[in-house]
Amino acid sequence: MRFDKPVYILAPLAGFTDLPFRSIVKKFGADLTVSEMLSSNALANNSKKTLHMLEKSPLEDPYSVQISGSNVDVVRDAVEILNTHDGIDIIDLNCGCPVPKVVGHGSGSSLLLNLRLMGSLIKTIKETSNKKQTSVKIRLGFQKKNHIDIAKMVEDSGADFLAVHGRTRAGKFKEAVDYDAIAEIKKAVSIPVIANGDIDSYEKAKWVLEHTGTNGVMIGRGAVGAPWVFHQLKTGSPDISSSLKHKIILEHFDKMVDFYGSHGVVMFRKHTHTYSKGYCGASALRDLVNHVSDIKEYRDIIDDFFKKSEMA
Repeated sequence: MRFDKPVYILAPLAGFTDLPFRSIVKKFGADLTVSEMLSSNALANNSKKTLHMLEKSPLEDPYSVQISGSNVDVVRDAVEILNTHDGIDIIDLNCGCPVPKVVGHGSGSSLLLNLRLMGSLIKTIKETSNKKQTSVKIRLGFQKKNHIDIAKMVEDSGADFLAVHGRTRAGKFKEAVDYDAIAEIKKAVSIPVIANGDIDSYEKAKWVLEHTGTNGVMIGRGAVGAPWVFHQLKTGSPDISSSLKHKIILEHFDKMVDFYGSHGVVMFRKHTHTYSKGYCGASALRDLVNHVSDIKEYRDIIDDFFKKSEMA
């Protein structure tokens, strides 16, 4: 991963940033895509479901795999499994997930309470991995902010770059994102820093880059329902045509069906809900597709809806 100009990264989001969605944002402008968070325990035990989630689109180059874990030996085993898979450029350690199930296992943002263990895990990944880079995703702290100590630990442990979600674990996804703290991290370390948190538009992304001085932005929930934000950033223009939105939505649907088969239709309902938000007739569309499972019928419905919206 090069940082000679601002980079635009798709953040991992459970249930959303699967292969079809990642391939869409990659095609239309993202510099880096990251897998959904994978349990190091599941990887070490060769879980078929988890290994399936490793699959990537040919477009995903570079490609990062994010893992969670709290046991050095298990993380080492997981990395050794990843070493046998080609096409992975970066292994990322999640030290920011606030979900109780993850924190309860000592993983995710729980590691912010034990910087020595976090450092050991980063060093283990760095020393074991045959991939080009090692990265880390952090928050500003657990209950209170100690972001500079965390960031320096990440750097000293050998990470090549880090992404910072500008909230504490206690703040989950509700408290205001502290972009000043992200800027402080950028000044405190020499490795590249990526800003993350509430970046939900082209304008917000440009502002965050300027305000924090970071090497790039990582967009997660802001890309759900609007993956074209990466196209806007890549082209440097806030303008996005209705016809391009229409094209992206249909291509996303087709990729869901290619990857998941007929079950992709059911899975695409949540995306239809987010894509249609704010459109006239969106509520009726959502009610309609919730009862459609046939691939062609579903595609024709959304094709017609967004075609009409395009002409409106």
